[in-house]
Amino acid sequence: MRTSRSRRRTALLAPCAALLIVWGGSPPGAAALAVARTGPSPAPVPAATMTAPAPTRIPSPLKPIERAAFQATVDRAAKKLTVPGAVVLLRTPQGTYRAIVGTSELGKSTPPDTGDHFRIASNTKTMTAALIMLLAQDGKLRLTDPVSAYVPGVPNGEHITLAELLKMRSGLYNYTGAPELAATLDADPGKVWTPQQVLAIAFRHPPNFAPGASYEYSNTNYALLGLVAEKAGGRPLARQFRERLFTPLGLKGTFLPAADDRSLPEPSAHGYMYGGSAYALADDPYSASMREAAQTGKLRPVDYTRQNPSYATAAGGAVSTADDLATWIRSLVTGKVLGPASQQHWLHGPQAEDPAAPDGQKYGYGIAYQRFGPNAAMYYHGGELPGFNSFIGHDPVNDVTLVIWTNLTVAPDGRTTAQALLPTVLNQIYTGLDLPTG
Repeated sequence: MRTSRSRRRTALLAPCAALLIVWGGSPPGAAALAVARTGPSPAPVPAATMTAPAPTRIPSPLKPIERAAFQATVDRAAKKLTVPGAVVLLRTPQGTYRAIVGTSELGKSTPPDTGDHFRIASNTKTMTAALIMLLAQDGKLRLTDPVSAYVPGVPNGEHITLAELLKMRSGLYNYTGAPELAATLDADPGKVWTPQQVLAIAFRHPPNFAPGASYEYSNTNYALLGLVAEKAGGRPLARQFRERLFTPLGLKGTFLPAADDRSLPEPSAHGYMYGGSAYALADDPYSASMREAAQTGKLRPVDYTRQNPSYATAAGGAVSTADDLATWIRSLVTGKVLGPASQQHWLHGPQAEDPAAPDGQKYGYGIAYQRFGPNAAMYYHGGELPGFNSFIGHDPVNDVTLVIWTNLTVAPDGRTTAQALLPTVLNQIYTGLDLPTG
């Protein structure tokens, strides 16, 4: 579950001006049509010399992908991060490309796959936000409603709108940053959590700022939105996800598990992390000795596969596959989930996270947006919890869909692993990029 601190950010490059595709010359026959309207036609031109002006086009912003080279590039980057396993699924107008690295379980030689189930963490927020937008589309709620109309006892709840929750502008304390949550998860990995229990952790802390005054990524916002969706929709969140999102799109490997379900259906990947849960949830940094031990193999990563994800629920509890996520993020961005008016509202929702960088990374209704270079911009999200790290994104201009997941949350050098792979992959996709890869 992504936090707001610098290690978690996927901002890679200062935005650049958009590159327009320009066709040169006039359309064939345009000059003759103009002459016919204004005067007699010119003398006939011999057939051998009659050639229409060839349209010229700025070269494609997408690089040709060579499969072996793509695989080798991802291999090298993943090896530097010491991830046990990684999957990169790329779909462009040229075709579908997969880079598969390592193993889905330490001690075995089973490679991961795009059909493997894994915990998608905060990518769940794209689904929670979409459901809220659908409920607003149905007239069952309004984005301007205060959260207090649905959930009692929220600090400043009468002044926090649903839109501010969606956009991470409530000011509410992020419960996953509380040390007591990580400590409890490590002491009792099977503990069943309710949204009310994690919200109680958040509400013991004062808000960080007034509603709407700033941006701060907080999982508390989406824990609340899950309760809002259940009240407005009149059904459990998992059922609404299934009926309104997953089944219509044919996402057969995607679901929100029951609160007491720690399993992953086969095929699945194991998820690992060095150290305790706080290194993922509270952004605790690795010590120098811990980094060295992890890099030299003296410290083995902990298997977090069966840690109960019920503390995440609407903020990050879903399970999916790379294949399903590629379908999901493309469908969401291209208008196959929301109605036309809601879709336009969603597309134009992202606001700059930092007012001093109005063209930098933006966050909207459960989605981030950023321009990575002159030809590269994506609607995207990231996901992180103990055991897994992932990225999903779609570029609607160039029809590029990208999913990355790894089964190691944080590399020994402190970088979240899927996010660290992202610039390497983007450099392979787009011309004109030279993003730093670390």
